Amino acid sequence: MLEMELFALLEQTADAAYTVTDDGEIRSWNAAAEQLFGHPAGEVLGRKIDDVLDARDALGTSAIAGGAEATARRWDGGPGGILNFDLQARTRSGDRIWVNVSTIIFNNPRSGRRLFARLARNVDQRRRNEELVHHMLGAARQLVELAHEGSHHAPVEPLSDQERRILKLFAAGSNATAIVRKLGISAQTLRNHLHHINRKLRTHNRLEAVTHAQRRGLID
Repeated sequence: MLEMELFALLEQTADAAYTVTDDGEIRSWNAAAEQLFGHPAGEVLGRKIDDVLDARDALGTSAIAGGAEATARRWDGGPGGILNFDLQARTRSGDRIWVNVSTIIFNNPRSGRRLFARLARNVDQRRRNEELVHHMLGAARQLVELAHEGSHHAPVEPLSDQERRILKLFAAGSNATAIVRKLGISAQTLRNHLHHINRKLRTHNRLEAVTHAQRRGLID
């Protein structure tokens, strides 16, 4: 009965709201979720949330939007709870939109079952604006670098073989998902490599690092 009360409460929120079990099974789906994602409740209840939303993180790699093993946010069971996080989700029409997701953990004392109540809001325009500004700043930095070619652009330390492989794959047009699969590494390991690459090259993003490495002859 407590769960039904929770579901009824979530129907009252303006945010898209749904609940999932530990393994990501959808247990409730409010009217705002229908409007945001395009899926009627009857079409998704009982399905796995990851199959419905096909969520991606900022690197474009698969990000579980469901239960306790969700990789797109931190959860340690402590008082800090789950941080909100951004995901790019697929709507029923096939479009992909950015949403920011917050989580409430509901432990049913009667059944002993734990549910994750997700509150999602559309942040697609905000993310797209941020990406546009990011690309513009990156282009501006590259213009500044081109105007000030000099020894200070040399890497702080040499790139490793793995870092060179990653840059070559990005330069060849591979996306993060393909690179993770090809090199047999995790998405987090790829993020770590990109962080080290940007630090070594004094760059600020993946595109800038590839351009810099090509211009300096660091990759073929």
